Amino acid sequence: MSDTTPDAELKALRAGSFGRRASAYARHRPDYPWAAVEWGLAEIAHPPREILDLAAGTGKLTATLLHTGAEVTAVEPDAEMLAQLRVALPAVPALAGRAEDIPLPDACVDAVFAGQALHWFDLEVALTEIGRVLRPGGVLVALWNHEDHAIGWVAEFSALTRTGASRDWRDPVALPEYPAFRPAEQAFFPHAQRRTADTLLETIATHSHLLVATEEERTRKLRAAREFLAARPETATGEFDLPLVTTALRARRAC
Repeated sequence: MSDTTPDAELKALRAGSFGRRASAYARHRPDYPWAAVEWGLAEIAHPPREILDLAAGTGKLTATLLHTGAEVTAVEPDAEMLAQLRVALPAVPALAGRAEDIPLPDACVDAVFAGQALHWFDLEVALTEIGRVLRPGGVLVALWNHEDHAIGWVAEFSALTRTGASRDWRDPVALPEYPAFRPAEQAFFPHAQRRTADTLLETIATHSHLLVATEEERTRKLRAAREFLAARPETATGEFDLPLVTTALRARRAC
């Protein structure tokens, strides 16, 4: 992949790249802060009874959603990611399906969550489907974990690991107006992930822009990242917190 690869082609390749590292994704990707989940559900008039985790991956967000006390269903298009979710959360109904074709009946859930996923959807189609499965007054909540670039070494590290495939489609502000939903709201939550240099390298190796890079570029970027972490006092030895920010987007379904 290179800077000249067309956006649509690159986006499709990156969206479908995670399954090859599904086990590493399950071990090394961060979870989501409870405060962001609470904020997402705050607009619902009653405690949620059923929640859909859409594009649930290996179940990182699914596990947090179980703490709401609601019945949680997971839907995921990638077979390898779905297999990891079923191992980690065997009691959760986990279905193969896509945001553009959700395998659930009409008006069956109070909330639809999407963790690290909304930017991969064909939104015009997906919003129709999400609106279909939501009950009136329910909410769509999208969450993204980002490295906190307000921290100097984190910003340097992120820049160092960019590849020719590093284009960012994660833009919560870009949720289009849609008749089934009220205007979206946005909030930000501090978060962190406990890492070592080795586990942080394992984490970034599951990022799609590295997964679709050439073997030569991926090796070169990971080697440079290792050298950077070894040279920084914050990350050279032992465990440290990787500072994150979780962006949350909430759109309520019109009654």
